[in-house]
Amino acid sequence: MAASKQSVLPELDPGLIASIVGGYHPQPHSTLGQHSVDGGFVIRAVRPLAQTVTAIQADGTRVPLEHVEQGLWQGFAAGRGQAYTLEAGYDGAPSWTAEDPYRFVPSVGEVDLYLWGQGRHEQLWDALGAHYRPHEDVMGTSFSVWAPHAKALRVLGDFNGWDGHLWSMRRLDDNGVWELFVPALGPGSAYKFEIQTQSGEWVQRADPMARFTERPPATASVVGESKYVWSDAAWLTQRASHNPHNSATSVYEMHVGSWRPGLGYRELADQLIEYLHETGFTHVEFMPLAEHPFGGSWGYQVTGYYAPSSRFGHPDDLKYLIDRLHQASIGVIMDWVPGHFPKDEWALGRFDGQALYEHADPRRGEHKDWGTYIFNFGDSQVRNFLVANALYWLEEFHIDGLRVDAVASILYLDYSREAGEWEPNIHGGRENLEAISFLQEVNATAYKRNAGVIMVAEESTSYPGVTHPTSEGGLGFGLKWNMGWMHDSLSYIEEDPMYRSYHHNEITFSFIYAFSENFMLPISHDEVVYGKGSLLAKMPGDQWQKLANVRAYLTFMWGHPGKQLLFMGSEFGQPSEWSEERGLDWWILDQPAHRGLLRLVGQLNRVYRDEPALWSQDNDPAGFEWIDGGDAEHNVLSFLRWDTDGQPIAVLMNFSGNPVGPYRVGLPYAGDWEEILNSDAEEFGGSGVGNFGRVVATDEPWGGRPASAEITLPPLAGLWLKLRR
Repeated sequence: MAASKQSVLPELDPGLIASIVGGYHPQPHSTLGQHSVDGGFVIRAVRPLAQTVTAIQADGTRVPLEHVEQGLWQGFAAGRGQAYTLEAGYDGAPSWTAEDPYRFVPSVGEVDLYLWGQGRHEQLWDALGAHYRPHEDVMGTSFSVWAPHAKALRVLGDFNGWDGHLWSMRRLDDNGVWELFVPALGPGSAYKFEIQTQSGEWVQRADPMARFTERPPATASVVGESKYVWSDAAWLTQRASHNPHNSATSVYEMHVGSWRPGLGYRELADQLIEYLHETGFTHVEFMPLAEHPFGGSWGYQVTGYYAPSSRFGHPDDLKYLIDRLHQASIGVIMDWVPGHFPKDEWALGRFDGQALYEHADPRRGEHKDWGTYIFNFGDSQVRNFLVANALYWLEEFHIDGLRVDAVASILYLDYSREAGEWEPNIHGGRENLEAISFLQEVNATAYKRNAGVIMVAEESTSYPGVTHPTSEGGLGFGLKWNMGWMHDSLSYIEEDPMYRSYHHNEITFSFIYAFSENFMLPISHDEVVYGKGSLLAKMPGDQWQKLANVRAYLTFMWGHPGKQLLFMGSEFGQPSEWSEERGLDWWILDQPAHRGLLRLVGQLNRVYRDEPALWSQDNDPAGFEWIDGGDAEHNVLSFLRWDTDGQPIAVLMNFSGNPVGPYRVGLPYAGDWEEILNSDAEEFGGSGVGNFGRVVATDEPWGGRPASAEITLPPLAGLWLKLRR
C-alpha cells in the first residue's frame, strides 16, 4: 500500500543540507526524522549511496522518499504520524532496512536535564553515558554526553565503521547535553564521541560516563549491560545496623593485578576469600579499579571513572567478586581518585576542545609534579560528576567504603607549588574552598544514602576536622589515615635496638593526638615502593631479628588505638620491594619462619575481632590508658585498652633485643591475667620466651596502680594480657 503524495514540501536551505549531510549540524533531528506539515508528515533521511529510499510505516504503508541532494531524501506521509523503518536500495547490492534514529523523541528526560543543570543528579549514571534499554518500545542504545563547548557532536564505533557522519547527535539544552538513540544497537559495541570544537577541529573522546571499556591499551568505550543479581542482602542489612567507625576493622590492601597474576575478578573470588579467612582480615581494600590506561600508575591515573578496569573482566564479574566477599562476611573498600586525572588526549582532558572537567587556570587546574589535570571543583556539573561517581561505586557495586586518595592535594591551593605559582582564595588563604565544599558534599551524601559505609581520607597534613561532622565545619570523613603514626613508628622500628632508647618519643608521640581524629593506621603500598624496600627489609639485624621486629611491630600496630591497614605481602614478610609487574614472593612461605609470621597475623586478627577493648573505643580517650610510656631505658612501653563495659586488655611491648624480666608492671586489677597473645611464641617463629600463658597480679601497688605483677617480656616482642574474672 502506497501513501498519497503532497506535491510541495518545504524547501531546505543548501547550507542546512550541507551541515546535515556533513554531520555537523547541532540539531539534526530538527530536519531529519518525521515532522508535521500540512496534511500529514514529511520524513527525511540521509542515505548517500542509495538508489531508492522508502519509509515503511507501522501499518505497512510504504512511503517512497525522493532524493533532494547530497544523499538527503524526503517524502510525504499522509494521515497521522507513525513509527517507521527505512529501506534503502543499492545498485547491485541487497536492500538494507533499519529503524531511523532520528524519528525518536529524546531518551534523556526533562527531570534528568534539570537535575544535571542544578548539579544535583545523584544517580547521574542512569542519565548520561550509553544505555542499552527500550525507548518507545524499541530496544537500542541511548547515547548522551555533556559537552557544552561543542559545535557539533557525533557517535562513532565498530557499528558504523568508525565514521560518524550519519550519526550526528542533537544538543538538548543550553547546559550542553547531547543525545542520540540508536535502535537495535546492543551491548558489546565499541564507541567514542567525535566532537567539533569551537575552532572547527574534530576530536575523538572516550565516554566520561562509560561503564565498560575496551581492554587497555585500546581506548574505546563499550556499550555495557548488567544482568547481575545480587545475593548479599543479609550483609547490607547487617552493615546498616552498626557504626563502622567503632567496629572491628582490619584491612588488607591489595593490587588485583599482582596479587596472584593472571586472575580475573571471578577467578580471584575463591582464592582471595580463602586467604582472607586464613589471615582474619575484616576488609579488603582494592587499589583503584576504575579504568586507567597505564598499568604502572596502579590505577591512580583514571580515565574511566565509571568503568571497572576491563583487564580483569566484565563489570558483572567485579560484582560477583564483591558479592562473594560479602557472603563470606568480608567488607570491601576501594581507592577513589577525585583529585586529578591524566592528560591523555582521548579522555577527559580538554574534553570538548577546552577546559571542562579541569580548572581553566593552570594555577588551579594542573599538577606540575604528576603531569595531570585537577578537577574544577567549583563547577556544579563537575562536582555532580564526582559526587555521583562515589555513589555509583557504593550503590551499583555495593562497595562498603571509599578511601579517597591524596586529600591534601585537593585541600590546598599551594600543594607542591612555589611562590607565585598559586593564587590565594578570597580570604587570602591557601585552602581550596571549593574543593573543601566538594569533599563535604560527597561525604555527607554518601553517608546519607548508604548506611554503614566508610569514607576514608588519605590526608597527610594536620588539616583540622577531617573526620568531624560537616554540620560542625568538618570534612565529614569517617576515618583518616594516620600518616604521622606511620612515619614515626617506622622511623623508630628501623633503628637498631641498641639506639632505640634515644628515639623513644617516636614510638610514643602518636598517643598524644590519637583521639584528635578517627584514625586508621596504614602500612600501605606507598611504604614498600620507590626504593623503600619491603616492610621486612626495613628492619635491622639478621634474618631472625628482622622477622621478630616485624612481629613486634604488627603486634604494636594492632594494639594501638585506630583501625589497621596492611599492604599485601607484609603479612608474611615479603623479602623484595613490591612491583606491579610481578606477583608476590609466595614461595617464601615454604620457610617456617615466614609461615609463622603469617600465622601471627591471623591470630592478631582473630583475637582483635574477639576483643572489643581493642576497637570499641578507638575514637574515645576512655579507650586508652598508659601503664608506662616512659621506660626508654629498656625500650619498653605498656598501656591498657578498655571496652565500653570496663574490661581491659594490657599491651606490653619490648623493642629491645633481649628478654626483660622479671619486670614489674602496674595493673588495674589483681587476679589471673591470661596471655592471649605472645608474638614471640614458637608457633609464630619466635624464641618461645613468655609467662606460660598466664600472669598473676597481686594487690601490691605499682606505678600508681592498685595491683601489679612480675612478668617476663620476650625480646623484640609484644604481649597482650586479659583479666580472667
